[in-house]
Amino acid sequence: MSIRTSFVHKYLDPGTSLGEILFGLIMTLTFTLGAGLTIQEEGAEGARALLLATIGCNIAWGVIDGVFHVLGQLFERGRRRRVVQLVRGTTTDADAAALVAGELDDVIEKVMTQDERQRLYGRIVAQVRTGEIPPNPITRNDIMGGIASFWLVFFASLPAAIPFLFIDDARLALRVSNAVLLALLFLAGFRWARYTTARPAITGLVFLVFGAALVAMAIALGG
Repeated sequence: MSIRTSFVHKYLDPGTSLGEILFGLIMTLTFTLGAGLTIQEEGAEGARALLLATIGCNIAWGVIDGVFHVLGQLFERGRRRRVVQLVRGTTTDADAAALVAGELDDVIEKVMTQDERQRLYGRIVAQVRTGEIPPNPITRNDIMGGIASFWLVFFASLPAAIPFLFIDDARLALRVSNAVLLALLFLAGFRWARYTTARPAITGLVFLVFGAALVAMAIALGG
């Protein structure tokens, strides 16, 4: 687990990885909580077929999320390249520094004085005016980040299928499956709270309650 966690966090920031896990869990819960009707109408085979479809759906969305991650990285680097071009196109250093400030002020204004920021922006402008604009190809890190995104969405769907491998009673297996997924929502909130100042237990409960509410809303709206 530590190897997988370190792999994911090497290529995805904690907020992104949390979002991928929550997406996979909530999508799977949307399917499994609606599977009660399938059990009534089609029995255990119908429930198993639905769960297989759920896993297939998460595989598809994992691939889509992975592609979106790669495209997002390309977009962000392209946006920064455009800022560099705009800086080079300015006629005064003051205008160039204002462009740099628009990119960095929100990040550093609380840790540096205005004079310190202006000196920093001036050095950045000087470097940008003389440096080369790097190309923007798809990188290995982009690909690995896409794979990490896929893995998180796909992995979130697997616990839903495990009870059906060991429990013959389809209704009981479905209840266990739902309980496992709800527990994973709590665990996601509990573990990711360590990246913030929030209390893990309270965060886990909030994730559990709001995750279940989102699922209920999705089912009510036909999702």
